[in-house]
Amino acid sequence: MPLWIVHGLMLLTATLVSTSFVVGKAIADGLDPAVLTLLRFVAASILFLPYIAGKHGLHMPKPSALGRYAAISATIVAFFWCMFESLRYTSALNTSALFTLVPGISGIYGIFLIRERLGRQRLIALACGMIGALWIIFRGDMDRMLAMELNRGDLIFLAGCFSMGFYTPLVKKLHRGEPMTLMTFWVLTTGIGWLLLLAAPQLADIKWGEIDPFIWTGILYLAVFCTIISFFLTQFSVAHIGSTRVMAYSYFYPAMVLVLDWMFGKGLPPLATVPGVIIVLAATVVLQRQ
Repeated sequence: MPLWIVHGLMLLTATLVSTSFVVGKAIADGLDPAVLTLLRFVAASILFLPYIAGKHGLHMPKPSALGRYAAISATIVAFFWCMFESLRYTSALNTSALFTLVPGISGIYGIFLIRERLGRQRLIALACGMIGALWIIFRGDMDRMLAMELNRGDLIFLAGCFSMGFYTPLVKKLHRGEPMTLMTFWVLTTGIGWLLLLAAPQLADIKWGEIDPFIWTGILYLAVFCTIISFFLTQFSVAHIGSTRVMAYSYFYPAMVLVLDWMFGKGLPPLATVPGVIIVLAATVVLQRQ
């Protein structure tokens, strides 16, 4: 397959993932973050089920395998809970910018968990991504940057990013050769277990019939486009251009969120954020050249 088609698919994936910050912001106040995340995981698992049943059959994994999947799912459950909670207090742009820190955090974890060597070019790219993200968060204000003036939502999402950083190293460390689609399904399923524990106090008090249809639409959108479709496009692209180049597309998120905010009439952020976006995009170029 021509590489331009693969890169086009990754641009589509980056766009879909970018919309998750905007959609998440729109529905964050509708339900408790744990409940929202639970419904997203349930919807994604149900939609994933026919494919898994037809491709691999439905067989309960061994307890040791379930333990592996549960360890991985704990990282993304914490991340998505932090995402919905943080979007009550901060912007989609800030969260998308902070998310560009995840590859760097993941790389640091990988050094200790799987003895991964980053290489000079990747280190440069990750450093560029971090600098650009900080520039966007602080709107180019050096005084605020030096004072580390993060709002409550930024701090919550930053904690989620530190959790999400464990995801890739743990997948590499705990993968035992099973198909990645099967592993993903059971990660989602065990994630439902974690979320039931988190959401249990709220579930009995929810008036399900009074939930705004807009909230249900948002949850379904996140499950279909930002979870299922994004996963398959990413797995397909990794096979053709490698994980490093695929990872590089996460640096497009802040710029895409800017465009989405503008399209939905929210205007553009201060001009001072533009250099940060340029720096973040430069990190993408470095990783693609690598």
